[in-house]
Amino acid sequence: MQNLPFAVMLPVGSSAANRTGSWRTERPVYVNLMPPCNKECPAGENIQQWLYHAEEGDYEAAWREIMVNNPLPAVMGRVCYHTCQTACNRAQVDEAVGINAIERFLGDKALQEGWSVKPMGPASGKTVLIVGAGPSGLSAAYHLARLGHKVTVRDDGELPGGMMRYGIPSYRLPRGILDGEIKRIEDMGVTFEMNTKVTDLEAALAEFDSVFLAVGAQIGKHVNIPAGSASHVLDAVEMLRGVETSQEGGEAQPLLGRRVVVYGGGNTAIDAARTAKRLGATDSVILYRRTRDRMPANDSEVTEAEEEGIKMRWLSTIKHIDSAELMIEKMELDENGFPQPTGEYEQLEADSVVMALGQESDLGLLDGMPDVAVKDGIVEVDRQMRTGRPGLFAGGDMVPSEKNVTMAIGHGKKAARYIDGYLRGTEYNPAPKPGDAGLDRMETWYYSDAPHQVRERIEGARRASTFAEVVQGLDENSALFEARRCMSCGNCFGCDNCFGVCPDNAITKLEPGSYEFKYDYCKGCGVCAAECPCGAIEMIPEEI
Repeated sequence: MQNLPFAVMLPVGSSAANRTGSWRTERPVYVNLMPPCNKECPAGENIQQWLYHAEEGDYEAAWREIMVNNPLPAVMGRVCYHTCQTACNRAQVDEAVGINAIERFLGDKALQEGWSVKPMGPASGKTVLIVGAGPSGLSAAYHLARLGHKVTVRDDGELPGGMMRYGIPSYRLPRGILDGEIKRIEDMGVTFEMNTKVTDLEAALAEFDSVFLAVGAQIGKHVNIPAGSASHVLDAVEMLRGVETSQEGGEAQPLLGRRVVVYGGGNTAIDAARTAKRLGATDSVILYRRTRDRMPANDSEVTEAEEEGIKMRWLSTIKHIDSAELMIEKMELDENGFPQPTGEYEQLEADSVVMALGQESDLGLLDGMPDVAVKDGIVEVDRQMRTGRPGLFAGGDMVPSEKNVTMAIGHGKKAARYIDGYLRGTEYNPAPKPGDAGLDRMETWYYSDAPHQVRERIEGARRASTFAEVVQGLDENSALFEARRCMSCGNCFGCDNCFGVCPDNAITKLEPGSYEFKYDYCKGCGVCAAECPCGAIEMIPEEI
């Protein structure tokens, strides 16, 4: 059958034949698409939605929207490397929206105002043990408590927080902020049993209805470098832990001397070098086998370290450590970017060497669990984060993933939903994700130029002598301005543009931000879709 215009197919005398819509070959529809910030967030936050509340000045609603997915916004507003901003469409227009800074503002405001969260429903009568009080364990505990389950967290540390407390220095994450957000979780009824090492999982599975393993990567990796008996070599993880416990009134601070060399190129190496500077080192040097562009550490952390006087020695590896000096071999990158020795050596004085070559999890508690598969120090789980032992789940640094706080928080949330399904005899399956909201479908000229609000940092040399917080937060005016820079990619924000440009008055405004097409009068010209700033209207073929 020949494809004919819609009007030709109508019966003669039909009343619809006299309406402008009868000639339409495609129609506009409102769509809800996936903004790039949401898609990129490892914690699964609905960033666009909470930004919408924030730009309206409804900060509590914005905070509560964050808390649907992430229980630690004040923490994440400080330590997350905000890949959401890298993905932000506005970055291609002028500068990305400062999502991370706004999240910090909201998280801090919640702590100041004492906002709290309650369970979503009645108690389930089910019990869950979480092994590990780091970001993944805390996130799982929060979400399981919201779902009505009785949660106990056991950890062999003095205080909860895991590597957020014992690995991230306080100049990046003040302990009062961390404690405040953990206290909120505790106030929901979560029980914390600290100084308690779990060694018998079978006993735990008999005591609880389900167990979630969230043991962080708190053991430093080692490399075999010849060293003299008098050499002072430390592990970066243990060094940072020692600084934290000393500030809590425990052990004495690590003794590093005046010349400190940190070996490694990740974020832990940066933290160790910057901490050494604050402990009194006059020379704090990072040695890395590759170049800066291949350094796994976050670029902002490297920049802040350089501002504080941390020196970087690229293409360098340690061959031997003596009591007061190192033998360094210069490296060069091959065509594949891998470092290769050159045979050129030099000496470097050092009072101590801090090894920061990555971390791994202590999986000793899995000994004697034949149904749990471990490969290369990683626990194997299925798509529901289940191990081979019924009722035993694992996440965070223990399973294949990037090792960072944001990813761990996302794992904790997912695990909670999968565990909830297990406890209720069902299986949780996430809803299908909508299509992407690309910049190519948006009309960005409708958005006025607005400069990005930058968070201030204490001057480099001055801040390197103290553990005071380096990066400052936004005030309310700046946070509000920054939130209003969001372009609401792929989702209607009620601008009235479609309502105003339609030449046929074929759009009815039902209420602010809600519209309806009158298809009897819409001739499918597509002006509304072409002029929608956020790309929330799509033209689809008319059914013939």
